[in-house]
Amino acid sequence: MATKGKIKRLFPGGNTSVGFFSYYQYVIDLKEANRLYLLKGGPGVGKSSLMKKIGHGMVERGYDIEFHHCSADPEGVDAVVIPALKVAIIDGTSPHVIDPKFPGAVDEIINLGEHWNEEDLRANRDDIISSTEHNGKIYKRVYKFLSAAKIIHDDVEWIYQEASNQLKTTEESQEFIKKIIKGTKQQSKLPKERHLFGSAYTFFGHIHHRETYLEDTKKLYSVVGSSSQRKSDILKKIADKYLEKGYDVDFYHEPLVPERLESIVIPEASVAITSYRQEQAKKILDLDEYMNTDILNKYAEELEISQGYFTLLLEQVYENLKKTKKNHDGMEEYYIPNIRFEEINDVTNKLLEKILNL
Repeated sequence: MATKGKIKRLFPGGNTSVGFFSYYQYVIDLKEANRLYLLKGGPGVGKSSLMKKIGHGMVERGYDIEFHHCSADPEGVDAVVIPALKVAIIDGTSPHVIDPKFPGAVDEIINLGEHWNEEDLRANRDDIISSTEHNGKIYKRVYKFLSAAKIIHDDVEWIYQEASNQLKTTEESQEFIKKIIKGTKQQSKLPKERHLFGSAYTFFGHIHHRETYLEDTKKLYSVVGSSSQRKSDILKKIADKYLEKGYDVDFYHEPLVPERLESIVIPEASVAITSYRQEQAKKILDLDEYMNTDILNKYAEELEISQGYFTLLLEQVYENLKKTKKNHDGMEEYYIPNIRFEEINDVTNKLLEKILNL
């Protein structure tokens, strides 16, 4: 019996301060992919269940897979990737609409909408439209709260920047980077970047699956501290060093400011650096050791107020995301009774067989 494969759990899109932000173009490299299957269809049609069934089926056969989770419903799956076969299945519907780029040669559309009772769905036309529009309005509130949270967080970052010993931080981070890069040989190839989210704001709160993409690295390092921006800047410098030496880099971004980094992984070097304190880390750089406590004490009241507002705003984000989940579940009630699931099961089994034949 084959040894079971491993599951890596990632987020290709996120609820951020600038709205829904997508890194879906990095789920799989289309120029290297053997096959990309794009699923089309409405809520409750079984897209996530199809991908989970195929993903777990491949794991049972010894293949490592990636589950790319949905930030709207983190228990759901928006994509499954089988790296060894260079195959991916992606939910190509809103809000991450994906259309074929290399039709037939790489991409194939699977329309699950062919397996629903259209006449019965049309009977609920007005309710479906109303629920869909209402969900969009709730998400607008989510993004307003996240935008406000980012402004407040900027104030917190400003205080930490003021308190930081710039010279000491620079010296210690340079020494930290040298130790990580030391002995890394130059590779004669063009490096590739892959960008995804390291965590997500969901109706469960702020969640992550970093243990699934950090655990297999032989060398793990942590850059910790109160300033998200400073940690991100150091991660970016390390990533640039590896890119200059020809190594591929996986970038894992934070959801509040999607350009900012939480972690990076260099698969070819089996190295990872994260902005979270990991006890198994080979070395930990704590930037808070180079803070001026006098300045922190001076702004203690302002810091407490801003952190309080930030927490309250995120609580509103989570509460509104719970409303979107409830509303989405309501929409699924119109679809689920009208789906011919036995046909969906046939599609799933045939697709699994097709992938295995690759």
